This record gives sequence, structure tokens and C-alpha cells, in this order.
Amino acid sequence: MPRAKQKSDLPQKKCQHCQRPFTWRKKWERVWEEVKFCSDRCRQESRKNKNHARKNTP
Repeated sequence: MPRAKQKSDLPQKKCQHCQRPFTWRKKWERVWEEVKFCSDRCRQESRKNKNHARKNTP
């Protein structure tokens, strides 16, 4: 039986909203290239900020 990878060996990305590094998760295996945010909260906050900026643009 193969041994599990150590967490330090897994790929990492920086969250587009909070700029913190986050590590690959098994649940993201098929969509890792599309993952941009570390959490649902960051994803939602990013959307709020985008919509707020559009409303305030003349």
C-alpha cells in the first residue's frame, strides 16, 4: 500500500482575495487549476467587492 504524501509535498497556491497560501485538497483534485480562493468566505467577499466597485463606478 502506497504511503500518503506529506503535506509539505503538496502543491500550494495563493488566495486571490486574502493572499494567504493554501494547500491542495483531495476534494479539489479534478478542478485544482480552477481553484482561486482558499475558502467560501474569500470567494464571497471577492464577489461582494467586485459588485461594490461596479456600483460606485460612474
